[in-house]
Amino acid sequence: MIDEDIKKLIKDVSETKVEVFSIKEEVLSVKRDIENLREAIQALTVSVDKLVKSFEAYHQEQIALSAKVDRHERWFHRIAEKLGIKLEY
Repeated sequence: MIDEDIKKLIKDVSETKVEVFSIKEEVLSVKRDIENLREAIQALTVSVDKLVKSFEAYHQEQIALSAKVDRHERWFHRIAEKLGIKLEY
């Protein structure tokens, strides 16, 4: 081996280290991005869960209110019938 060969080998090793370091940084960056995405998806899941729960509660309230209105309407018709009043819509 001559000096030029040794210098070339040293240069090749140095470049390889730089490339490996660069790839390692890219992998770490991708891992951080994936973790951030995982956290964002978890936050969205929790938000959607809360929204669905609120909607279900609202829906149950609407069902109860509708039943109450129907009951009142029947009462009005009975009262109107006993008083001889025709209800018009």
